[in-house]
Amino acid sequence: MPKPKVLVTRKLTGPVEDRLAGDYDVVLNPSDRPMTASDLAAAMRSYDALVPTVSDQLNSSCLNVDGRRVRMIANVGVGYSNIDIDTARDVGIVVSNTPDVLTDATADIAMMLILAASRGAYAAEAKLREGRWAGFSVVDDLGTGIQDKVLGIVGMGRIGRATARRAAMGFGMRIVFYNRSSAEDLDFEAERLGSIDAVMSQADVVSIHVPGGGANPLITAKHIAGMKPSAYLVNTARGDSVDQAALIEALAEGRIAGAGLDVFENEPSVPDALRRLRNVTLLPHIGSATEEVRTAMGMLAADNLDAFFAGENLPSRVV
Repeated sequence: MPKPKVLVTRKLTGPVEDRLAGDYDVVLNPSDRPMTASDLAAAMRSYDALVPTVSDQLNSSCLNVDGRRVRMIANVGVGYSNIDIDTARDVGIVVSNTPDVLTDATADIAMMLILAASRGAYAAEAKLREGRWAGFSVVDDLGTGIQDKVLGIVGMGRIGRATARRAAMGFGMRIVFYNRSSAEDLDFEAERLGSIDAVMSQADVVSIHVPGGGANPLITAKHIAGMKPSAYLVNTARGDSVDQAALIEALAEGRIAGAGLDVFENEPSVPDALRRLRNVTLLPHIGSATEEVRTAMGMLAADNLDAFFAGENLPSRVV
C-alpha cells in the first residue's frame, strides 16, 4: 500500500523532517520559501495531507478548490487563525494543532516583553548602539518597576495562565483578567473582571492571550483608549487580535506608555510608523522559538498525522 503523500509547507527541525520522511511520501521545503496562494491551491489537489504553519493562509477558496485531494491539515502552531475552520468543517477536512508544548516558551517571551516595555529596554539599547550614551546617570533612562503593579490578562488559557503565574509568583504583580469562561484551579491569586474594558482600565500592563482570525480585532481602538496613560500593552498571541493602527496611534501620541509586540497584523510586514517608535519593543514572532519547542511542535503534528491515517483519535484535533 503506498504511503500517504504529505506536503510540509515550511522548513521544520531536522528530527521532525527525518521522521516524516521515514513515514510518508513527503515533500519538504528546504529553502523555507513561503508558499503563495496559488502554490497552496495546487497543493490541495496533489497531496493527501498538508503540514502548514501560521504563515500559510488556507482560506475558503483554497479549501474549496476543484479537485481537492487533501483530507487532513496538521497545523504546526497552537493557533489556527490561518485556516478557515468553518469551511474545513463543511467540506470534511480534519484539522489539528499543537497546543501545550509551546506554553512555557511563549509565556517566557511575554514576561520578557513586559520587562522590556516597562524598563524602556529598546530605547536604552538604541542609545548605546548609536553612540549617544554619555555614561551612568541617576536620572536618565528611567523605566517603571512592575512589583505590586497590576497585570491584566486578556485570555486566561494555557499561555495566559503561565504568564500570570510568572508575573504573580516571580515578580510580585497583582493579577486581574478577563476570560469568556470561568478559569478554575488557579494556583495564584487573580481577580476575574467582567469585561475587557475593565481589565484595560485597571491594569498597569495588559498582556494579550486570545486567538485572532476574527472579522475584527478583539482589542479595539476603544479598549486601547481606555488604558492608563502610564500603561503598557504586550501581545504574544496573534497580530490581528489587536487594532494595530489604533495601537500605533496611541503609542505615537503618548496616550499609553509603551508596548512589547511579538506578533503583527500582516506578518512579515511591520509598518514603518511602528518600527520608528522608541517606546515599543518588537520581536519577529519568536514566542515558541526554541529548538526544543519547535521540535516538539513538529512531532505533535506528526502524531496527529499518524493518528489520522491509522483511523485513531487525534491527540489535538480542532475539526
